[in-house]
Amino acid sequence: MQMQGSRLLSITQQQAWEALNDPEVLKVCVPGCESIEPTADNTYAVVSQIKVGPVSAKFKSTIQLTDIQAPDSYTLNFEGNGGAAGFGKGTAKVRLSPQGDGTQLDYEVEATVGGKIAQVGQRLIDGVAKSMSESFFKRFDEEMQRRHPPAADAPAAASGTAAESAGKKIPGWAWGAIVVILIVLIAWASQG
Repeated sequence: MQMQGSRLLSITQQQAWEALNDPEVLKVCVPGCESIEPTADNTYAVVSQIKVGPVSAKFKSTIQLTDIQAPDSYTLNFEGNGGAAGFGKGTAKVRLSPQGDGTQLDYEVEATVGGKIAQVGQRLIDGVAKSMSESFFKRFDEEMQRRHPPAADAPAAASGTAAESAGKKIPGWAWGAIVVILIVLIAWASQG
């Protein structure tokens, strides 16, 4: 299956790139994300808990980032396995571009899915995928407002932001964890 989408973010392109490379942002924003660990250069292991109707599983995913063009784009290759619940694999191309005072996030995905969770009703999967996507973007927007407050509030609120992030940055793959979780669910919906 193939799909594409976009989302307007209310932060600059550089802020978006940095936020999507910060494991603390992912922990706060990605529903069900339990861990993200590097395994090799630009390769990571991600563990997430996903529930769709009666099917609940812990997915172990491998993500490899290629074609990195910071802070503009990269290609994500992913494989996720939830045991008997199902699997997903594919690629996602992610692009960030300035859009007025904010940033446009565009993605194109090619994915293959299968297993028990692929047999759950499409309406239920559509609802879960939409809910997870909206939950991520709501949390992401809230976290960005906290980290990048309006100019009048900036001096008081920004004092710990750089220190909080120092030493916690990881290479430009982080959007991949989000894409794997959301895209696999959306891909299941499309396969229904």
